Amino acid sequence: MTARNRILILLSAVAVLAAVAAAAVLHASTRADRRDQAQAGGPPIASGPVALTAPGRMVFRTMAWGPHRDELASVPAADPAGPRTASGVKCLRFYAAAGAGVCLQAVHGPVSDTYRALILDARLRTRARYDVPGIPSRARVSPSGHFAAWTAFVGGDSYAGTDFSTRTAIADVRTGALIPSLEAFRIIEDGRTLKAPDVNFWGVTFAADDRAFYATLATGGRTHLVRGDLRTRTVTVLRANVECPSLSPDGSRIAFKKRVPGLPKDAPWRLYVLDLRTQRETPLAERRSVDDQAVWKDARTLVYALPGDYGADLWTVPSDGTGAPHRISRAALSPSYLH
Repeated sequence: MTARNRILILLSAVAVLAAVAAAAVLHASTRADRRDQAQAGGPPIASGPVALTAPGRMVFRTMAWGPHRDELASVPAADPAGPRTASGVKCLRFYAAAGAGVCLQAVHGPVSDTYRALILDARLRTRARYDVPGIPSRARVSPSGHFAAWTAFVGGDSYAGTDFSTRTAIADVRTGALIPSLEAFRIIEDGRTLKAPDVNFWGVTFAADDRAFYATLATGGRTHLVRGDLRTRTVTVLRANVECPSLSPDGSRIAFKKRVPGLPKDAPWRLYVLDLRTQRETPLAERRSVDDQAVWKDARTLVYALPGDYGADLWTVPSDGTGAPHRISRAALSPSYLH
């Protein structure tokens, strides 16, 4: 092959690659433009005030395409599919209780995104900011509103496999004091201190006493339910095969996702409820794999997200194992029920 032919082939290859790159950029730009445009049949949304002290309402991340995508929105809890009021505050993950909220945000940079946690007051004004070292995953606020917790992926981006690492932090909303990682807590298993190089925590859920919390601990390829103590800085291993716990309003039960043998590796979970007094597990009527930290709407009903046309939809299921799943809202994620 002559030098001239080699140059022509090289130039042709460069031209093809440039065309492919241009098409990819155009496709991404077109998709982004579509996301900024309201879609026919989507939920009606209008800008307006959103407060975390409005009993009887649900606040969540709206994922419907349009100018309010990813904003915190509010609807009557009794009409979750109804018209939405959008706040203008964007969050990837969110939770609120007792007039305090935690909002996990992406900060878009010229090369890559960074992430942060915002502590919000009842009018969604920022009270404090914290750097988050990876992709936000879980968020919770204690029933008193005094503490906020969040989890981020710092390696890998899925709980389904084993190739990931997480960081879970807890902030005191009143003072701003931060526990940057639960990995600094002493782990107690069978009365002895557990030391392992592969410890990960995620999915904090708070008790009402401003001291105790529950979370997932992963080590040695297994997950465990742990009970934490904010005063003694310890966590105690309670039970195996528990992920993303969510404590019931009366503190007697924990909803969680459990790996079930025989299910696909990328969709291995089923929802269960654990009675903390009897240690009895109840499988729930939702038969699909749920990769979410469920929320208690009330003592009888759990709410969780499943994939939907615009990212995620919200579903409910009875907490006693009866009934059937029911979709309550399209294009929604991270719900909080205000009391």
